[in-house]
Amino acid sequence: MPIINTVAGRDKLKPRREPYWHKVSTGCFLGFRKQSQSTAGTWVARWRDDTGKQQYRALGAFDDLPPNARFDAAMRSANQWLTHVAGGGRAKEVTVKNACERYVAHLRAEKTADAADDADKRFQRHVYTQPIAAIAMDKLRPIHVDTWRKRLQDGPKLVAGRKPANQSASPKDPNAKRSAATLNRDMTCLRAALNLAYRDQIVLSDAAWSVKLLPIKKVGGRRTLYLDRDQRQSLIDHMDADLAQFARAMSNVPLRPGALAALTVGRYDKRLRALHVGSDKAGADRSIVLPATTAAQFEQAAASKLPGALLFTRGDGAGWDKDKWKWPVKAAAAAAELPAETTLYTLRHSVITDLVVAGVDLFTVAKLAGTSVRMIEEHYGHLRSDVTASALEKVALN
Repeated sequence: MPIINTVAGRDKLKPRREPYWHKVSTGCFLGFRKQSQSTAGTWVARWRDDTGKQQYRALGAFDDLPPNARFDAAMRSANQWLTHVAGGGRAKEVTVKNACERYVAHLRAEKTADAADDADKRFQRHVYTQPIAAIAMDKLRPIHVDTWRKRLQDGPKLVAGRKPANQSASPKDPNAKRSAATLNRDMTCLRAALNLAYRDQIVLSDAAWSVKLLPIKKVGGRRTLYLDRDQRQSLIDHMDADLAQFARAMSNVPLRPGALAALTVGRYDKRLRALHVGSDKAGADRSIVLPATTAAQFEQAAASKLPGALLFTRGDGAGWDKDKWKWPVKAAAAAAELPAETTLYTLRHSVITDLVVAGVDLFTVAKLAGTSVRMIEEHYGHLRSDVTASALEKVALN
Protein backbone atom coordinates (compact mmCIF):
# COMPACT_ATOMS: atom_id res chain seq x y z
CA MET A 1 0.00 0.00 0.00
CA PRO A 2 1.45 3.41 -0.96
CA ILE A 3 2.78 5.40 1.99
CA ILE A 4 2.41 9.20 1.99
CA ASN A 5 2.97 9.98 5.69
CA THR A 6 6.76 9.76 5.44
CA VAL A 7 9.26 11.53 3.22
CA ALA A 8 10.83 8.21 2.21
CA GLY A 9 7.45 6.78 1.29
CA ARG A 10 6.54 9.76 -0.88
CA ASP A 11 9.93 9.67 -2.61
CA LYS A 12 9.22 6.11 -3.77
CA LEU A 13 5.90 7.00 -5.39
CA LYS A 14 5.64 7.08 -9.17
CA PRO A 15 4.37 10.32 -10.69
CA ARG A 16 0.72 10.16 -11.75
CA ARG A 17 -2.34 12.38 -12.03
CA GLU A 18 -4.47 10.44 -9.53
CA PRO A 19 -3.51 11.21 -5.90
CA TYR A 20 -2.26 8.52 -3.54
CA TRP A 21 -4.79 8.30 -0.72
CA HIS A 22 -4.42 7.98 3.04
CA LYS A 23 -7.61 7.12 4.95
CA VAL A 24 -8.53 9.58 7.72
CA SER A 25 -11.91 8.09 8.66
CA THR A 26 -14.90 6.49 6.94
CA GLY A 27 -15.45 8.38 3.69
CA CYS A 28 -12.66 10.86 4.47
CA PHE A 29 -9.19 10.76 2.85
CA LEU A 30 -6.03 12.81 2.58
CA GLY A 31 -4.35 12.57 -0.80
CA PHE A 32 -0.88 13.32 -2.18
CA ARG A 33 -0.48 14.05 -5.88
CA LYS A 34 2.98 13.60 -7.41
CA GLN A 35 3.05 14.68 -11.03
CA SER A 36 6.83 14.66 -11.58
CA GLN A 37 9.98 13.60 -9.76
CA SER A 38 11.26 17.19 -9.61
CA THR A 39 8.25 18.78 -7.88
CA ALA A 40 7.32 18.75 -4.20
CA GLY A 41 3.85 17.40 -4.88
CA THR A 42 0.50 18.76 -3.73
CA TRP A 43 -2.09 17.67 -1.17
CA VAL A 44 -5.84 17.23 -1.51
CA ALA A 45 -8.71 16.17 0.78
CA ARG A 46 -11.62 13.95 -0.28
CA TRP A 47 -14.99 13.49 1.40
CA ARG A 48 -18.03 11.43 0.45
CA ASP A 49 -21.27 13.30 1.14
CA ASP A 50 -24.64 11.82 2.14
CA THR A 51 -25.59 11.26 -1.50
CA GLY A 52 -22.43 9.25 -2.12
CA LYS A 53 -20.86 11.97 -4.26
CA GLN A 54 -17.14 12.61 -3.75
CA GLN A 55 -16.16 16.18 -2.82
CA TYR A 56 -12.58 17.44 -3.12
CA ARG A 57 -10.56 20.31 -1.67
CA ALA A 58 -7.09 21.29 -2.90
CA LEU A 59 -4.88 22.00 0.13
CA GLY A 60 -1.66 23.18 -1.51
CA ALA A 61 1.96 22.02 -1.59
CA PHE A 62 3.11 23.17 1.88
CA ASP A 63 6.53 23.61 0.26
CA ASP A 64 7.35 26.44 2.66
CA LEU A 65 7.76 23.74 5.32
CA PRO A 66 10.48 21.10 5.67
CA PRO A 67 9.52 17.84 3.88
CA ASN A 68 9.10 15.99 7.18
CA ALA A 69 6.51 18.54 8.40
CA ARG A 70 4.29 18.59 5.33
CA PHE A 71 2.16 15.53 6.06
CA ASP A 72 1.17 16.81 9.51
CA ALA A 73 0.36 20.26 8.10
CA ALA A 74 -1.71 18.73 5.30
CA MET A 75 -3.54 16.50 7.80
CA ARG A 76 -4.43 19.51 9.98
CA SER A 77 -5.73 21.40 6.95
CA ALA A 78 -7.71 18.38 5.77
CA ASN A 79 -9.25 17.86 9.22
CA GLN A 80 -10.34 21.50 9.35
CA TRP A 81 -12.12 21.12 6.02
CA LEU A 82 -13.60 17.74 6.89
CA THR A 83 -14.93 19.11 10.18
CA HIS A 84 -16.36 22.06 8.29
CA VAL A 85 -18.28 19.99 5.73
CA ALA A 86 -19.36 17.36 8.25
CA GLY A 87 -20.96 20.15 10.29
CA GLY A 88 -23.00 21.39 7.32
CA GLY A 89 -20.54 23.78 5.71
CA ARG A 90 -20.12 24.16 1.98
CA ALA A 91 -17.84 21.62 0.35
CA LYS A 92 -16.83 23.96 -2.47
CA GLU A 93 -14.38 26.72 -1.67
CA VAL A 94 -16.02 30.13 -1.20
CA THR A 95 -13.65 33.08 -1.02
CA VAL A 96 -14.25 36.40 0.70
CA LYS A 97 -14.84 37.90 -2.74
CA ASN A 98 -17.45 35.23 -3.48
CA ALA A 99 -19.15 36.05 -0.16
CA CYS A 100 -19.24 39.74 -1.08
CA GLU A 101 -20.72 38.97 -4.50
CA ARG A 102 -23.37 36.76 -2.85
CA TYR A 103 -24.26 39.64 -0.53
CA VAL A 104 -24.71 42.08 -3.42
CA ALA A 105 -26.92 39.52 -5.20
CA HIS A 106 -28.88 39.05 -1.96
CA LEU A 107 -29.54 42.81 -1.73
CA ARG A 108 -30.71 42.93 -5.33
CA ALA A 109 -33.03 39.98 -4.72
CA GLU A 110 -34.48 41.89 -1.78
CA LYS A 111 -35.16 44.80 -4.17
CA THR A 112 -32.81 47.19 -2.41
CA ALA A 113 -30.95 48.31 -5.53
CA ASP A 114 -29.46 51.43 -3.93
CA ALA A 115 -27.97 49.42 -1.07
CA ALA A 116 -26.69 46.79 -3.53
CA ASP A 117 -25.02 49.44 -5.69
CA ASP A 118 -23.44 51.08 -2.65
CA ALA A 119 -22.13 47.76 -1.32
CA ASP A 120 -20.77 46.74 -4.72
CA LYS A 121 -18.86 50.01 -5.08
CA ARG A 122 -17.39 49.70 -1.60
CA PHE A 123 -16.28 46.14 -2.33
CA GLN A 124 -14.73 47.26 -5.62
CA ARG A 125 -12.77 49.99 -3.83
CA HIS A 126 -11.82 48.31 -0.58
CA VAL A 127 -12.06 44.49 -0.84
CA TYR A 128 -11.60 43.06 -4.33
CA THR A 129 -8.19 44.71 -4.81
CA GLN A 130 -6.88 43.47 -1.45
CA PRO A 131 -5.29 40.09 -0.53
CA ILE A 132 -8.25 39.25 1.72
CA ALA A 133 -10.49 38.83 -1.35
CA ALA A 134 -8.78 35.58 -2.40
CA ILE A 135 -8.87 33.91 1.03
CA ALA A 136 -11.31 31.02 1.42
CA MET A 137 -13.96 31.67 4.05
CA ASP A 138 -13.06 28.57 6.07
CA LYS A 139 -9.40 29.68 6.08
CA LEU A 140 -10.13 33.27 7.10
CA ARG A 141 -8.42 34.20 10.36
CA PRO A 142 -8.55 37.27 12.63
CA ILE A 143 -5.07 38.30 11.47
CA HIS A 144 -6.34 38.53 7.86
CA VAL A 145 -9.26 40.74 8.84
CA ASP A 146 -7.13 42.86 11.15
CA THR A 147 -4.57 43.43 8.38
CA TRP A 148 -7.34 44.48 5.98
CA ARG A 149 -8.84 46.85 8.54
CA LYS A 150 -5.50 48.51 9.33
CA ARG A 151 -4.72 48.92 5.64
CA LEU A 152 -8.14 50.52 5.13
CA GLN A 153 -7.73 52.78 8.15
CA ASP A 154 -4.25 53.95 7.13
CA GLY A 155 -4.99 54.36 3.43
CA PRO A 156 -5.70 57.73 1.77
CA LYS A 157 -9.27 58.92 1.86
CA LEU A 158 -11.31 60.66 -0.80
CA VAL A 159 -11.20 64.39 -0.34
CA ALA A 160 -14.28 66.48 -1.05
CA GLY A 161 -13.80 69.37 -3.39
CA ARG A 162 -14.33 70.58 -6.94
CA LYS A 163 -13.76 67.73 -9.35
CA PRO A 164 -11.22 68.59 -12.07
CA ALA A 165 -12.70 68.34 -15.55
CA ASN A 166 -10.16 65.70 -16.65
CA GLN A 167 -10.41 63.58 -13.51
CA SER A 168 -12.67 60.52 -13.41
CA ALA A 169 -12.38 59.83 -9.69
CA SER A 170 -12.40 61.82 -6.50
CA PRO A 171 -9.04 63.31 -5.50
CA LYS A 172 -7.03 61.59 -2.78
CA ASP A 173 -4.87 63.19 -0.13
CA PRO A 174 -2.19 60.70 1.04
CA ASN A 175 -1.89 62.58 4.32
CA ALA A 176 -5.62 62.57 5.09
CA LYS A 177 -6.83 59.68 7.25
CA ARG A 178 -10.28 58.19 7.35
CA SER A 179 -12.37 59.32 10.26
CA ALA A 180 -13.77 56.70 12.59
CA ALA A 181 -17.24 57.29 11.14
CA THR A 182 -15.98 56.74 7.58
CA LEU A 183 -14.12 53.61 8.63
CA ASN A 184 -17.29 52.25 10.22
CA ARG A 185 -19.25 52.80 7.01
CA ASP A 186 -16.55 51.12 4.94
CA MET A 187 -16.45 48.11 7.28
CA THR A 188 -20.22 47.67 7.51
CA CYS A 189 -20.63 46.10 4.07
CA LEU A 190 -17.88 43.53 4.56
CA ARG A 191 -19.21 42.62 8.00
CA ALA A 192 -22.71 42.16 6.54
CA ALA A 193 -21.39 40.00 3.68
CA LEU A 194 -19.45 37.74 6.03
CA ASN A 195 -22.40 37.51 8.42
CA LEU A 196 -24.64 36.40 5.55
CA ALA A 197 -22.15 33.65 4.68
CA TYR A 198 -22.17 32.58 8.32
CA ARG A 199 -25.99 32.52 8.45
CA ASP A 200 -26.04 30.41 5.27
CA GLN A 201 -23.52 28.00 6.85
CA ILE A 202 -20.88 28.63 4.21
CA VAL A 203 -18.60 28.97 7.20
CA LEU A 204 -19.38 27.56 10.62
CA SER A 205 -17.80 30.27 12.77
CA ASP A 206 -17.68 34.06 12.72
CA ALA A 207 -14.64 34.18 15.01
CA ALA A 208 -12.43 35.63 12.27
CA TRP A 209 -14.33 38.92 12.09
CA SER A 210 -16.77 39.12 15.02
CA VAL A 211 -14.28 41.19 17.03
CA LYS A 212 -12.03 42.64 14.34
CA LEU A 213 -14.93 44.29 12.48
CA LEU A 214 -16.69 45.73 15.50
CA PRO A 215 -17.60 49.36 14.78
CA ILE A 216 -15.86 52.11 16.65
CA LYS A 217 -18.29 53.40 19.23
CA LYS A 218 -19.57 56.95 19.61
CA VAL A 219 -18.08 58.35 16.44
CA GLY A 220 -21.21 59.97 15.07
CA GLY A 221 -22.13 63.54 15.71
CA ARG A 222 -25.07 65.73 15.01
CA ARG A 223 -25.23 67.07 11.50
CA THR A 224 -24.67 70.79 12.01
CA LEU A 225 -25.04 72.18 8.49
CA TYR A 226 -28.58 73.47 8.12
CA LEU A 227 -30.02 75.28 5.11
CA ASP A 228 -33.13 77.37 5.60
CA ARG A 229 -35.92 77.42 3.01
CA ASP A 230 -34.42 80.34 1.06
CA GLN A 231 -31.01 78.67 0.95
CA ARG A 232 -32.52 75.40 -0.22
CA GLN A 233 -34.41 77.22 -2.95
CA SER A 234 -31.25 79.03 -4.01
CA LEU A 235 -29.38 75.73 -4.23
CA ILE A 236 -32.11 74.27 -6.46
CA ASP A 237 -32.20 77.41 -8.62
CA HIS A 238 -28.53 76.87 -9.51
CA MET A 239 -29.04 73.28 -10.66
CA ASP A 240 -29.86 71.86 -14.07
CA ALA A 241 -33.53 70.95 -14.49
CA ASP A 242 -33.15 67.19 -13.95
CA LEU A 243 -31.14 67.54 -10.73
CA ALA A 244 -33.38 70.40 -9.57
CA GLN A 245 -36.43 68.16 -9.87
CA PHE A 246 -34.68 65.48 -7.78
CA ALA A 247 -33.45 67.98 -5.16
CA ARG A 248 -36.88 69.61 -4.89
CA ALA A 249 -38.39 66.22 -4.06
CA MET A 250 -35.72 65.79 -1.37
CA SER A 251 -36.63 69.19 0.02
CA ASN A 252 -40.27 68.15 0.34
CA VAL A 253 -39.96 64.56 1.60
CA PRO A 254 -37.05 63.69 3.94
CA LEU A 255 -35.96 60.47 2.23
CA ARG A 256 -32.40 59.31 1.90
CA PRO A 257 -31.03 60.24 -1.54
CA GLY A 258 -30.50 56.58 -2.46
CA ALA A 259 -34.06 55.65 -1.48
CA LEU A 260 -35.49 58.50 -3.54
CA ALA A 261 -33.33 57.56 -6.54
CA ALA A 262 -34.59 53.96 -6.37
CA LEU A 263 -38.29 54.88 -6.47
CA THR A 264 -40.23 53.68 -9.50
CA VAL A 265 -43.37 55.26 -10.95
CA GLY A 266 -45.44 52.38 -9.60
CA ARG A 267 -44.48 53.42 -6.09
CA TYR A 268 -46.56 56.59 -6.37
CA ASP A 269 -50.36 56.21 -6.11
CA LYS A 270 -51.82 59.22 -7.89
CA ARG A 271 -55.38 58.46 -6.73
CA LEU A 272 -54.45 58.44 -3.03
CA ARG A 273 -51.52 60.88 -3.37
CA ALA A 274 -49.50 58.25 -1.49
CA LEU A 275 -45.83 57.45 -1.91
CA HIS A 276 -44.93 53.83 -1.09
CA VAL A 277 -41.27 53.73 -0.12
CA GLY A 278 -39.61 50.33 -0.43
CA SER A 279 -37.03 48.98 1.98
CA ASP A 280 -34.10 51.33 2.34
CA LYS A 281 -31.49 51.63 5.09
CA ALA A 282 -34.18 51.34 7.76
CA GLY A 283 -35.26 48.02 6.26
CA ALA A 284 -39.03 48.57 6.31
CA ASP A 285 -41.66 49.60 3.77
CA ARG A 286 -43.71 52.67 4.56
CA SER A 287 -46.32 54.89 2.91
CA ILE A 288 -46.34 58.69 2.95
CA VAL A 289 -49.43 60.71 2.04
CA LEU A 290 -48.25 63.81 0.19
CA PRO A 291 -49.72 67.31 0.37
CA ALA A 292 -51.22 68.65 -2.85
CA THR A 293 -48.21 70.75 -3.93
CA THR A 294 -45.73 67.93 -3.41
CA ALA A 295 -48.09 65.41 -5.03
CA ALA A 296 -48.25 67.61 -8.14
CA GLN A 297 -44.45 67.55 -8.36
CA PHE A 298 -44.39 63.76 -8.14
CA GLU A 299 -47.13 63.49 -10.76
CA GLN A 300 -45.05 65.65 -13.08
CA ALA A 301 -42.05 63.37 -12.56
CA ALA A 302 -44.19 60.30 -13.28
CA ALA A 303 -45.84 61.69 -16.42
CA SER A 304 -45.61 59.45 -19.53
CA LYS A 305 -43.57 56.79 -17.74
CA LEU A 306 -44.32 53.10 -17.27
CA PRO A 307 -44.86 51.79 -13.71
CA GLY A 308 -41.48 50.05 -13.66
CA ALA A 309 -39.54 53.14 -14.77
CA LEU A 310 -37.53 55.20 -12.32
CA LEU A 311 -39.48 58.17 -11.00
CA PHE A 312 -36.54 60.57 -11.09
CA THR A 313 -33.96 60.32 -13.86
CA ARG A 314 -31.16 62.35 -15.35
CA GLY A 315 -31.51 64.21 -18.62
CA ASP A 316 -30.17 61.19 -20.53
CA GLY A 317 -32.78 58.92 -18.94
CA ALA A 318 -30.33 57.12 -16.64
CA GLY A 319 -30.90 56.84 -12.92
CA TRP A 320 -29.30 58.94 -10.22
CA ASP A 321 -26.59 57.74 -7.83
CA LYS A 322 -24.14 59.54 -5.57
CA ASP A 323 -21.38 59.50 -8.18
CA LYS A 324 -23.70 61.33 -10.58
CA TRP A 325 -25.10 63.96 -8.22
CA LYS A 326 -22.10 64.65 -5.97
CA TRP A 327 -20.18 67.09 -8.13
CA PRO A 328 -23.18 68.90 -9.69
CA VAL A 329 -24.48 69.53 -6.16
CA LYS A 330 -21.12 70.95 -5.12
CA ALA A 331 -21.07 73.18 -8.19
CA ALA A 332 -24.59 74.42 -7.43
CA ALA A 333 -23.64 75.10 -3.81
CA ALA A 334 -20.61 77.12 -4.91
CA ALA A 335 -22.71 79.10 -7.39
CA ALA A 336 -25.30 79.79 -4.68
CA GLU A 337 -22.51 80.82 -2.26
CA LEU A 338 -23.47 78.09 0.21
CA PRO A 339 -21.03 76.19 2.44
CA ALA A 340 -18.68 73.83 0.59
CA GLU A 341 -19.84 70.87 2.69
CA THR A 342 -23.37 71.14 1.29
CA THR A 343 -24.63 67.78 -0.03
CA LEU A 344 -27.97 66.26 -1.01
CA TYR A 345 -28.10 64.77 2.47
CA THR A 346 -28.03 68.33 3.82
CA LEU A 347 -31.52 68.78 2.36
CA ARG A 348 -32.80 65.72 4.25
CA HIS A 349 -31.24 66.96 7.48
CA SER A 350 -32.69 70.45 7.00
CA VAL A 351 -36.21 69.14 6.35
CA ILE A 352 -36.08 66.87 9.40
CA THR A 353 -34.87 69.81 11.47
CA ASP A 354 -37.79 71.94 10.31
CA LEU A 355 -40.28 69.17 11.14
CA VAL A 356 -38.90 68.74 14.66
CA VAL A 357 -38.79 72.49 15.33
CA ALA A 358 -42.35 72.81 14.02
CA GLY A 359 -43.44 70.46 16.79
CA VAL A 360 -44.23 67.34 14.74
CA ASP A 361 -44.09 64.36 17.10
CA LEU A 362 -40.88 62.35 16.84
CA PHE A 363 -42.67 59.12 15.93
CA THR A 364 -44.16 60.77 12.84
CA VAL A 365 -40.81 62.37 11.93
CA ALA A 366 -39.09 58.99 12.27
CA LYS A 367 -41.69 57.34 10.03
CA LEU A 368 -41.34 60.03 7.35
CA ALA A 369 -37.55 59.81 7.47
CA GLY A 370 -37.42 56.02 7.56
CA THR A 371 -35.41 55.78 10.75
CA SER A 372 -35.98 55.00 14.41
CA VAL A 373 -37.34 57.32 17.07
CA ARG A 374 -34.13 56.70 19.00
CA MET A 375 -32.04 58.06 16.13
CA ILE A 376 -34.27 61.13 15.80
CA GLU A 377 -34.03 61.73 19.55
CA GLU A 378 -30.26 61.28 19.49
CA HIS A 379 -29.59 63.66 16.60
CA TYR A 380 -32.51 66.10 16.77
CA GLY A 381 -33.88 65.83 20.30
CA HIS A 382 -31.99 68.92 21.43
CA LEU A 383 -34.22 70.97 19.10
CA ARG A 384 -37.28 70.03 21.14
CA SER A 385 -36.29 72.36 23.96
CA ASP A 386 -37.72 75.40 22.16
CA VAL A 387 -40.93 73.51 21.34
CA THR A 388 -41.27 72.43 24.98
CA ALA A 389 -40.65 75.97 26.24
CA SER A 390 -43.31 77.34 23.88
CA ALA A 391 -45.82 74.73 25.02
CA LEU A 392 -45.15 75.47 28.68
CA GLU A 393 -45.59 79.18 28.03
CA LYS A 394 -49.06 78.54 26.62
CA VAL A 395 -50.25 76.73 29.77
CA ALA A 396 -48.48 78.95 32.30
CA LEU A 397 -50.67 80.75 34.90
CA ASN A 398 -50.06 84.44 35.59
